[in-house]
Amino acid sequence: MKHNDLPNADEYLKSYWIDSTDTTNYPSLQDDISVDVAIIGGGIVGITAGYLLKNKGVKFAILEASQIIQGTSAFTTAKVTSQHNLIYETIKNSSGIELAKQYADANQSSIDFIEDAINLHKIECDFERLPAYVYTNDDSYIKKIENEAEIASSLGIKAKVTNSIPINIPIKNALVFENQAQFHPRKYLLALAKYLSNGSNCVFENTSVLEIEKGNSIIINTSTGKKVTASKVIISSHFPCYDGLGLYLARLRPERSYIVAANIKETFPNAMFISAEKPTRSLRYQNNKGKQLILIGGDGHKVAHGENLSNHYSNLQKFAQDAFRVEDFLYNWSAQDYITLDKIPYVGNLSLSDKNIYVATGFGKWGMTNGTAAARILVDKILSKNNPWEEVYNPSRSLTLRAYKSIVTENFDVAKELVMGKLKGGETKITLKIGEGKVIDIDGNKYGAYKDENEVLHLVDITCTHLGCELKWNDAEKSWDCPCHGSRFSYDGEILEGPATHKLNHYKEGTNKIHPNFV
Repeated sequence: MKHNDLPNADEYLKSYWIDSTDTTNYPSLQDDISVDVAIIGGGIVGITAGYLLKNKGVKFAILEASQIIQGTSAFTTAKVTSQHNLIYETIKNSSGIELAKQYADANQSSIDFIEDAINLHKIECDFERLPAYVYTNDDSYIKKIENEAEIASSLGIKAKVTNSIPINIPIKNALVFENQAQFHPRKYLLALAKYLSNGSNCVFENTSVLEIEKGNSIIINTSTGKKVTASKVIISSHFPCYDGLGLYLARLRPERSYIVAANIKETFPNAMFISAEKPTRSLRYQNNKGKQLILIGGDGHKVAHGENLSNHYSNLQKFAQDAFRVEDFLYNWSAQDYITLDKIPYVGNLSLSDKNIYVATGFGKWGMTNGTAAARILVDKILSKNNPWEEVYNPSRSLTLRAYKSIVTENFDVAKELVMGKLKGGETKITLKIGEGKVIDIDGNKYGAYKDENEVLHLVDITCTHLGCELKWNDAEKSWDCPCHGSRFSYDGEILEGPATHKLNHYKEGTNKIHPNFV
């Protein structure tokens, strides 16, 4: 098979995790309701928080804009590990060894939490304990891997350096964490959702949040026209759908990364792997109908930056064919995640002034354990319990000089995209092939034009409804993507990724209105 023989484009937004599980059919919100806790977002944080609250007898509701476990939790590599590349030296150098210990304990403990929940509820989700390797073939990373092993060991993690790994990839050295894990994320989370919704109507799909009103109680206005009144709110909507003057738009970097899934002729070892250097290459297997499906991920970049995004899939396929005897490629998909300024997620009070609104965001591609830890931290805070890990994740923590430099760099890029997007012109004639998208100027306004397989033309205003940046065409996924804060829209204007909360207008529906959701 040639390395550019991609599966049909229809598979771009359907991961293996989605394709191998049933779709959900929870109702949308049809009545005004009152709850103790409203949870915005039905991914691993929201579902785990609901699970914990149910076990404590707390009344809650989960509000999901589309369907639960259809976001990043369904497009992950689903490694359940405390090995987040070379994170521990980074935390030690920026925040000290005590906070590095909190981070290690939170993630190690969350592996056990997931395993305990699986065993308690007899969930069949392909959970396996495996070693996890970070490897390098770059001389400049040899010492970094040795340092990471030393620090991780001092934090109580079973870690060591090795000069070989059990796959055919050239390396200089590698770091291995023992007793890590992998699983099928949707099988796990769908089972938890079924458990927590048993006997109560607490999960609402196709119910997006339009506005949050603060007062003695918090009122959430939704897309169905109904309201939720809550004492406390957890915002776990990936990028916060409500900012509360926490300035998350200035503190999160939106990134996309890619995965191809292949059958290979040889046996993949019982282990997980990731490269220390970039471009990142992440590998694991998943049992699929009696065969091993090999997941190869990487090639990350900031959303809407770079050209010819389909090339990322080709790059991963070529890597796979260089390393393995590939029979065929069955899937390819991409994921979006957000990176914080210091690589540590934001989990806690949304801002210093918001005592009853909580946030969990910025998992930096390591959401399975971090997301589980986040739910545990937030539920403890809601129940007025001390949590031993909340300091390291505190969204209002002090920033290092390096983090301040990141703010300047990221927001200079946002300003550049905001200005240049307005200045850059589009074509004036609509000449499109099937499956092609372009920016078109009509009467002085920019529109995104796309011709679908039925030769139907779709025209949408491509001013982002979040803060007004001009969207860019994503040829790999047939979407309009925001280079400023990562919102993504289908070619017909529907929201695929926040922080935008309003879809794009079609041609002749008027220009888009901006909804920043700051306060």
